[in-house]
Amino acid sequence: MTEDERRQLPPGQHAIEHMPALHVGSIPEFDPATWDLRMDGEVREPRTFSYDEVRSLPLVVDMSSFHCVEGWSLVDIAWEGVRFSDMAELVSPTERARFVNVGCDGQYTTSLAMEDMMQPGVLLAWGMNGRELEPEHGFPLRLVVSHKYSYKSAKWVRRIRFSCEGEIGYWEQRGYSNSADPWKEERRS
Repeated sequence: MTEDERRQLPPGQHAIEHMPALHVGSIPEFDPATWDLRMDGEVREPRTFSYDEVRSLPLVVDMSSFHCVEGWSLVDIAWEGVRFSDMAELVSPTERARFVNVGCDGQYTTSLAMEDMMQPGVLLAWGMNGRELEPEHGFPLRLVVSHKYSYKSAKWVRRIRFSCEGEIGYWEQRGYSNSADPWKEERRS
């Protein structure tokens, strides 16, 4: 994506300077000694990663914009983390894996098609703009799916389950669009 494309805003969005801290429930406690990330389901090699293992994976910095369904956007965020497709390669999804169901601390869930998740800009991020994420923004690990509305960019990720079927996530159960394409203004289902 070019810089000009990244700076363009989807219809109905306006640019803001600072990311608000919006989330469901309370911010979870983090203990690096006990935290883990489980990746399972339709995979050949299910794995559970410690925090140190996740952080030791190849670092990627990806510039993207972030679009909230409420109508605001942040432009040119430098997300730091690991590319989701690199993580997926470590567990080797089967041919039946058509969806990725994401579970988080605090019972938050979302689901995306494999083709959306395998795009190069999709990250599991622990940093933003040169600093570690603040807990209210998803530390220790946040999914970043910049080509969707931000409710698909789940905070406090703990489980990634590959599946032949998608699930209806937290906000989608409450009437938000499952496809969540900001360029088509897919806000409500």
